Amino acid sequence: MIEWSESQLMIRDAVRRFVEAEIAPHVEELEHGDLPPYDILRKMYAAFGMDEMARARFAKQIEAEKSGAMRKLRSDSEGDAEARADQAAASLIPIIELCRYCPGMVTALGVSVGLTASAILSKGTIEQKERWGLDILTLEKIGAWAITEPGSGSDAFGGMRASARREGDEFVLNGSKTFITNGPFADTTVFICKLEENDVDLRDRRILNFVLDRGMPGFEQSAPLRKMGMHSSPTGELFVTDVRVGMDRLLGGEKALGKTGGGREGAKGTFQTERSGVAAMALGIVDRCLELSLKYARERVQFGRPIGEYQLIQDKLARMEVARMNLQNLVFRTIELSARGKTMTFAEASAMKLYAARAAVEVAMEAVQVYGGNGYMSEYVVEQFARDAKVLQIYAGTDEIQIRAIAKDLLRG
Repeated sequence: MIEWSESQLMIRDAVRRFVEAEIAPHVEELEHGDLPPYDILRKMYAAFGMDEMARARFAKQIEAEKSGAMRKLRSDSEGDAEARADQAAASLIPIIELCRYCPGMVTALGVSVGLTASAILSKGTIEQKERWGLDILTLEKIGAWAITEPGSGSDAFGGMRASARREGDEFVLNGSKTFITNGPFADTTVFICKLEENDVDLRDRRILNFVLDRGMPGFEQSAPLRKMGMHSSPTGELFVTDVRVGMDRLLGGEKALGKTGGGREGAKGTFQTERSGVAAMALGIVDRCLELSLKYARERVQFGRPIGEYQLIQDKLARMEVARMNLQNLVFRTIELSARGKTMTFAEASAMKLYAARAAVEVAMEAVQVYGGNGYMSEYVVEQFARDAKVLQIYAGTDEIQIRAIAKDLLRG
């Protein structure tokens, strides 16, 4: 894929009009007024029929699973590369357009309909998918995916202390999670923890996924945490104290207890998906920063000339355009792979995430530099992008973790 198709451009323009009309006027409230993003996101889903499309896809999947026809369903979907490309583009374009104004909304949306729903739909039984999956996919309910703990950092599995103690057909859950997107407002949370196994080293214990609902006894969701950027994406802490759950809340049910790898591979796949989406987020941020910088370079006069006439400013603008082109090509590659029924390897997704995050931060900081003192003031939105972009180098694995994943793959040879 070398350029957007006509139908994809139509989708982009329609989403852009919605964002500029319905989201841009509320950015100040989202940034500084503690306005949760969910009602606006639901409005977007309804405006473009995304909720109904999700409902139809879900019904088709469940029907196929119940009839044992999932293999045929996958085979049928593999027959139309153009349709798969359009579907992939339709999922990435809203990410790009939202990030041109409010990147935090993408994080809130992606964790709910992406990570949380995907965990339930990929690991859950049919009953669990029907019980929790559809409401999250349609944004009727908000989901959270809880893996990070206060002391674990990048060592998500090895440092995990949250536990599940089995008592007959029930489990008693304990632990705390932090930096959880949607945590303060989530209706449904996928809580990731380790099974207590007396004869197994803590680092090697099986990883299990449980579904918790808001208001369960012993399950506490904190108020939103204050943070550097992404203010439109509520982040919180979760505290689980002797929460008693049945086998019906263990994703996959009894079979999950016997799986090799203990859920690590499934979580790794989730990280891979999340890392791939960062390129689209970075493209939206870079595209908007370049647009704003060009406008300012034409209008801002210093020493009797527009600053865009000075070579140092031209160098910054040129480098922004190079980053924009590279990020767009990475997004095109993602769409092309989807069209062929393929996905990036874990190392490739890590490489893409590493470059995209660094490019977004560099461009956002250079946009602030183009604006000079004005760029440091919150009145000018490049200040927001400089704050928002930084987290791309941290979540879904820090830059250092991406480098480790890439290097390990290269050395494996």
